Amino acid sequence: MLVKTYGSAVYGVNALTITIEVNISAGTKYYMVGLPDNAVKESLQRVASAINVSGFRMPKQKIVVNLAPADIKKEGSSYDLPIAIGILAASGQIPTDELEDYFIMGELSLDGSIQPIKGALPIAIQAQQDGFKGFILPKQNVREAAIVNDLIAYGVENLAQIVAFFNKSETLEQVKVNTREEFLKNINNYEHDFADVKGQENIKRALEIAAAGGHNVILIGPPGAGKTMLAKRLPTILPPLNLNEALETTKIHSVAGKLAASDALMTSRPYRSPHHTISDVALVGGGMNPQPGEISLAHNGVLFLDELPEFKRTVLEVMRQPLEDRKVAIARARFSVEYPASFMLVASMNPCPCGFYNHPEKDCVCAPGVVQKYLSKISGPLLDRIDLHVEVTPVDFTELASSQEAEKSNHIRTRVIQAREIQDLRFADREELHCNAQMSPKMVRKVCQISEAGTTLLKSAMERLGLSARAYDRILKVARTIADLDGSKNIELEHLAESINYRSLDREGWAG
Repeated sequence: MLVKTYGSAVYGVNALTITIEVNISAGTKYYMVGLPDNAVKESLQRVASAINVSGFRMPKQKIVVNLAPADIKKEGSSYDLPIAIGILAASGQIPTDELEDYFIMGELSLDGSIQPIKGALPIAIQAQQDGFKGFILPKQNVREAAIVNDLIAYGVENLAQIVAFFNKSETLEQVKVNTREEFLKNINNYEHDFADVKGQENIKRALEIAAAGGHNVILIGPPGAGKTMLAKRLPTILPPLNLNEALETTKIHSVAGKLAASDALMTSRPYRSPHHTISDVALVGGGMNPQPGEISLAHNGVLFLDELPEFKRTVLEVMRQPLEDRKVAIARARFSVEYPASFMLVASMNPCPCGFYNHPEKDCVCAPGVVQKYLSKISGPLLDRIDLHVEVTPVDFTELASSQEAEKSNHIRTRVIQAREIQDLRFADREELHCNAQMSPKMVRKVCQISEAGTTLLKSAMERLGLSARAYDRILKVARTIADLDGSKNIELEHLAESINYRSLDREGWAG
């Protein structure tokens, strides 16, 4: 008897419907066809044990399982459940009339219990698009699938529950998630707040500008000055995720298996902080079975690289293209996948190996030339993609001991949102542009026009401070963002002057 069940394969952040065909006939062998990987081939032992332990009969006949379309590689253990249901249906132990209405996915343990899967959200979206009535999946993943409208999501704990459901001897409870309610419930739920940071008003101002324009930023300062503490609080002043961004971000984390069972939807912006020993594959994504890397997990959020010069040169260089394209394509011989990677890069570094170059009180003990050698670990092309270079100085005791409360994140965020609304209007006819940082050189010439006095100031600053040519566009972009924060239609002299101040690493004193 031939029976079909339905599941899915995830490629990138999208899913593809897979038909699991099971045919039982005379004979004794078991065949798995349709380009399965080792995890899928090993499913026979898990399926056979789960069926027997759950009190059902594993047929001792010839079983052929085909995963169609047969020219696409199938990976992972999540096909165990549809294969088991197909075998039970083909051997007459459950009726087949409702199988075509459901997507079924899950990994089986030897005792028949069901383990969680990766990519439940994109699979649920695919099931809904293909007109399936419902999706039966592990209980740990059911809230992910339940946010998809017009699709019934059933969470199950073991094989016996599903068999009882199809045999009509037991009903499954539909899990419902109100997407909008879930989205609004935790939208402002952040553990950190800028009010925790004493002093550092100039650094907070720089991060406010970075958030308002979507600019990448690098913080340079001695150890203990508060670089990491400030970076951790940046997501709290970024505009809240809209529903589409939340869904897109949740899809990536679902594919990577990073969502907790209690999470249906990611409502706060991601913050990723990989260690400097990370490999280039772990950062941008890839592997034998391509998985999203840290830059994709930081999509719509912040990627913080602490101690930037300590990262391997190759790791930093592979980031250059995703910073421009805001996506990463991972190509393999048989297929390629694309992951979104639109993130804000925040980097921090000591000014030299000992950490005290340019320190107001302590002396640098590094040998001559060591500072320039240390800074040269960061390539010009990567530095070119960072708009704000901010010097962080230590907080003195009087500020640390002060009882005066600092400005809260939600007050700063209000100003950031107002500036972003101005940019939304500015780029209304350009779908690919969302903030000032994404402007091309041609757009910069059009949008960031300055007065004759401004041109004179910029020329004088570039000559006097020894700023490089690449700093020109960056200064204009940042000045435009500062003007947006002020609600100014034109870029004024004070906006330009503040913007010029954020190019520390382009000065001759730093870069040599």
